Amino acid sequence: MAVKITDTCINCGACIDECPTEAIVDEDDNPTSEEIYYVYADKCVECVDHHDEPACAEACPTEGCIVWDEPTDGLTLMDGRGEVGEPCIED
Repeated sequence: MAVKITDTCINCGACIDECPTEAIVDEDDNPTSEEIYYVYADKCVECVDHHDEPACAEACPTEGCIVWDEPTDGLTLMDGRGEVGEPCIED
């Protein structure tokens, strides 16, 4: 399971502090070398058992920046999860 941060990320840091599993790293630690924040899919739990919606997407000030990514096999998915590439929270 995972969410993905798109290239509309403004590197504000709002999402990092909200992640209950510390799955989000800043642009300095992004393994793809992109200058956006990055979500480690193997650590992301889509906030299942933590919040009603992904906390990173709720905290993000950039509309549509955090989207659903490919689900990881064998892990619980958030109820009502959208399609891959759709924003986690629609304003």
